[in-house]
Amino acid sequence: MAQILKFPNSRLPLRRVDNLSHLISALSKHRHSREDVYWLKENAELLNVLECTGESTGATGAGAGDLSELAAELCPDALAPLRSFYKDADRHLCFFRQYYRFILSICMDLEDLGLAGTPGRGEDLAHWVMQQDLPGHELSDLQRAEARRLLARRGLVGDFPGLDDRLHGFVDNTAQFAVPNRKAAYELTHIVFYLSDYGRRDPGLSATAVHSLNHVGLLAFLDQDADLLSEVCVSLRYCSEMPSKVWEDWLQLHHQGFALIEAGRAGAPALHRDDYHMFLVSSWHQALTGEASFHQRVPTGALRFQRPARQGILHHLSHAAYQLEGRSGDWQKLRPQISDGFSEGDYRLLCEAEKSFDRFGTFFDGFARRGTIQQQPFMRVNNG
Repeated sequence: MAQILKFPNSRLPLRRVDNLSHLISALSKHRHSREDVYWLKENAELLNVLECTGESTGATGAGAGDLSELAAELCPDALAPLRSFYKDADRHLCFFRQYYRFILSICMDLEDLGLAGTPGRGEDLAHWVMQQDLPGHELSDLQRAEARRLLARRGLVGDFPGLDDRLHGFVDNTAQFAVPNRKAAYELTHIVFYLSDYGRRDPGLSATAVHSLNHVGLLAFLDQDADLLSEVCVSLRYCSEMPSKVWEDWLQLHHQGFALIEAGRAGAPALHRDDYHMFLVSSWHQALTGEASFHQRVPTGALRFQRPARQGILHHLSHAAYQLEGRSGDWQKLRPQISDGFSEGDYRLLCEAEKSFDRFGTFFDGFARRGTIQQQPFMRVNNG
């Protein structure tokens, strides 16, 4: 039977380096096989957080130095489970070239975190990726931006004409980010990660793009989605912007409610549905705010990650907005009608959301999507 361990109230605390060592071991040995893309994804995400948080400066704010000291402690023992992957990475890349971004990221992070290995392996792999023109096979500007960032880590400059203009055009389209769209929301945060090189430089975002981030943050808070909200708050800090205190206070409380399930031999389908990514980005955000990060007691062996219960109001609010039909989008006039059917807890969350963003009314006007296409100006496409 699985045992659920909650933290931080454990009477048997471990050193943070031990917790991370257990976490790396769980991801590298006990959750997925190395031939599974989930293995690449999860290990790449964890190493990326450790490397970028430990090294980034300036826009990240407090917490960077804390993990920078930890990065020195990690090597070589904690990273040892990944040594064999690093050693055989050229074969892995040649066969699984469709996952080249994960493989490059893992190898470069291991090198930058100090794992001793073949000198220059990451650079050799990057040269091969360019020689094969793997970034040229991408259809997505987001993936091209990630590839460009990875190549640049080893001094290679790819040809990506017009990429920055298209990325900035996307993030500047604030209206689209007032509408729930998880794919677009995560693309927005990742664009900030790549343009800022994870906090190492100014991403050059406009005030409009920062407004887009706040719209997504508000949607995530209304949905009580700690995964997306953590990424938004990290992105804002990488833009030298302070996220809403309401959001960050809630994220801190939510993070403390995570449970780790000592899973024995956990089945892969169940692991695909657990909350590992949410735990990781929540820990990342806590590190950047100077709060306790990776201090939770992590048991050895296979793990499942379980978030605390949450109950958002985004769906309820969206349903209420749809029922408005063609009425005014003035939030103050509509507020009593919309909140009338809310429970006490839902209404309290709505009030917190209003308090968290001083342009809530402007956000709601876009969120409500009033009218019909007959009432919106558009031009017919002539296919003749």
